[in-house]
Amino acid sequence: MYFRAMIIIDDTIISEDLAKKHFICDLGGCHGDCCVEGDAGAPLEEEEISILEDYLDEIKPYMAPKGLAVVEKNGVFDYDMEGEFVTPLVEDRECAFVYFENGISYCAIEKAWKEGRIPFQKPISCHLYPVRLSRLTDHIAVNYDHWEICNVARLKGQKEQVPVYRFLKEPLIRKFGKSWYEKLTVAFEQEKKAKKGF
Repeated sequence: MYFRAMIIIDDTIISEDLAKKHFICDLGGCHGDCCVEGDAGAPLEEEEISILEDYLDEIKPYMAPKGLAVVEKNGVFDYDMEGEFVTPLVEDRECAFVYFENGISYCAIEKAWKEGRIPFQKPISCHLYPVRLSRLTDHIAVNYDHWEICNVARLKGQKEQVPVYRFLKEPLIRKFGKSWYEKLTVAFEQEKKAKKGF
């Protein structure tokens, strides 16, 4: 079911920017600045707070000293200006779970996951970026977030012709399920064919 610049699937409203925009993360170009820049930490779902608390001892060995100090003092979450849960920041800048290698920002949570220490990869908001979710009355809005620090990712995605929803296949399935993703793919393909027909 289509409405202008959005697609509705189950209880989600998806921006067609997920098909129109192109994106491939390029850490060599952006240095992982999405984990450092911004005015708040990464959005957290309530259940993710408990997960981070449960596995904090396994994550700590991968954390930078300043981030570890913040988490040990204030806990694994903070609040943004809207009162939503977010990861805490170090000196109002990088996420407390960031560590640095060769000038590139990486996630200590994901490092612990890659090393087989924990079953949780990272907050879904991080995994889904550049997509952001927001709750409406009866739906979840699924929108593309344009951020200048991701210009290199847009250029790489454009060069390789990879739309946002294809690049984010794994996290979108993680969040909404395989059936939802298949419906989304069909909807975008049908929209593409319909536009070519005019």
